[in-house]
Amino acid sequence: MSYKHNIIKERFDIAVTTADTVFKGEFELDKNAEHLFGLLLTSDSELHLYYRGSQKIQVNDQELFPEDFEAKLLMSGLGVSPNQRVVRIGNVKRGNGKVEVWFKDTSHPSATPFTPYKVILYLFSTVKA
Repeated sequence: MSYKHNIIKERFDIAVTTADTVFKGEFELDKNAEHLFGLLLTSDSELHLYYRGSQKIQVNDQELFPEDFEAKLLMSGLGVSPNQRVVRIGNVKRGNGKVEVWFKDTSHPSATPFTPYKVILYLFSTVKA
């Protein structure tokens, strides 16, 4: 986690260990966060994430992305400027700081055979004034 330019950058990991299964991650935003404004999804196996992944993400019981929202829509490629890789979600108040993610792995004919992989969620928040 870092506080450069009054922005908190947090990383949360979800281990995907079984094919065709839903994995739940529950995380807490930094206590100094005021508003969550962006996120990014990546993986140690981007092909698995791109072809096999979907998720539901909510903060403080407020749904940001609905069930079965494709992971590839929250990923960013190398051709994108580093300053434009974050998916902007507005300014969601920290509230109780509870972040919940339901990540679903689904078999796909274009994907390589399943091997365990890690889904990495980066969250970007502003620091309390």
